[in-house]
Amino acid sequence: MNSFKNMLTPHQEQKFRTLGSWHRALENCALRMECPDAYHEELLRLADEMDRQRMISWQEWRDLRLEADQAYLRAVAGEDYHPGT
Repeated sequence: MNSFKNMLTPHQEQKFRTLGSWHRALENCALRMECPDAYHEELLRLADEMDRQRMISWQEWRDLRLEADQAYLRAVAGEDYHPGT
């Protein structure tokens, strides 16, 4: 279990945790269904904060924002209410 202990730098650990938070926000079905605008804004805010802190490259920032935009479009189309259509 300890085979990966101390293999990441503190910056890498922080980046890993922060990206995990972003992906948990992406999977927040309750917020996505209740308020797609707030859901989208939270994803963008998290990506922008990672960029502001220089935790991610601009390519990673762009990819996160594109993924947030696609998730928002699926949310407003009602994908959670009509899965598989």
